[in-house]
Amino acid sequence: MKVMIVTDAWWPQVNGVVNTIVATQHELENMGHSVEILSPLEFRTLPCPTYPDIRLSILPGKAVAKRIRDYAPDALHLATEGPLGIAARRFAIRHGLPYNTAYHTRFPEYVKARIGFPLAWTYRFLRWFHGPAHAVMAPTPKVKSDLEAYGFSNVVLWTRGVDLEVFRLQRCRRLESAPPIFLYVGRVAVEKNIEAFLDLDLPGSKWVVGDGPALAGLRAKYPQVNYLGVLDQTALAEVYASADVFVFPSKTDTFGLVLLEAMACGLPVAAYPVTGPIDVLGDVPSNLAGGVMHENLREACLAALHIDRATARAHAERFSWRAATEQFVKHLRPASQADEDQLTSLAGYQCKSR
Repeated sequence: MKVMIVTDAWWPQVNGVVNTIVATQHELENMGHSVEILSPLEFRTLPCPTYPDIRLSILPGKAVAKRIRDYAPDALHLATEGPLGIAARRFAIRHGLPYNTAYHTRFPEYVKARIGFPLAWTYRFLRWFHGPAHAVMAPTPKVKSDLEAYGFSNVVLWTRGVDLEVFRLQRCRRLESAPPIFLYVGRVAVEKNIEAFLDLDLPGSKWVVGDGPALAGLRAKYPQVNYLGVLDQTALAEVYASADVFVFPSKTDTFGLVLLEAMACGLPVAAYPVTGPIDVLGDVPSNLAGGVMHENLREACLAALHIDRATARAHAERFSWRAATEQFVKHLRPASQADEDQLTSLAGYQCKSR
């Protein structure tokens, strides 16, 4: 099957959306599918207001239409709600081309945290964007139920995975600072609630891996914290293996791939009991869990110190990208395989394209 994935999030961004798409593309190709990525790298872009690392494509409509016509995909997936996703949505609806979408991040909560937009406004936009799709893929059951509570009626589950070969059980001592070492990895932005971690009274030392618009402010406010910037996967795995607890202070993530990466390296997790951690950590007995959730993040951090690294690794092994990608493939068509009108329209579109 020929699959086109349209995404406004792509390299050089380093985040969960990009990592998910890269891993999914890899697994799809290993399963024998052909995959085309339509990304901002092909377009003139402008920096996103308040978040310059994100590049927004300028008037991409005609070029997006041409790319879809030229590739003539059997399945179209819109990964993001930005300019490219909107342009691809317009083309798909106009030509009767079935497509699905994904809900990767709590966009309304992020927008409210950054510029104060009411949640209702942004969710209204999201219902407009995702409504015509035959399926909206959500990463966890909790996110699925939350979207349904906001009026979404076409939500399905597409979970996440971890590369268990890159992120593996080992013990490194790359981080030379006072133990125990508490680590944060991820985007350095206001919605990640990193200050809740950095404000904690904890023994040992704190490390932050990642970049983002809040980094300069955090460096100035917390000069005693160690900052490593952005790392490639091999170096990141060594950092996970050098730390003692992975701290996940976010209350707005839909999943948190870094939770799985950390546990795959044997690093126990400390988090709030919120969406993301609940779905990753909350469905196994506490003695087999790879982390601790608590409303008091400090208590979670201290308790996580007592989790065996082999237990954390075993928890991560329950997730694989192959299983996640099999879910993705299952949702590339509606259960009915589209009605006859859609199929007729699509057949005509593909003949014209070729």
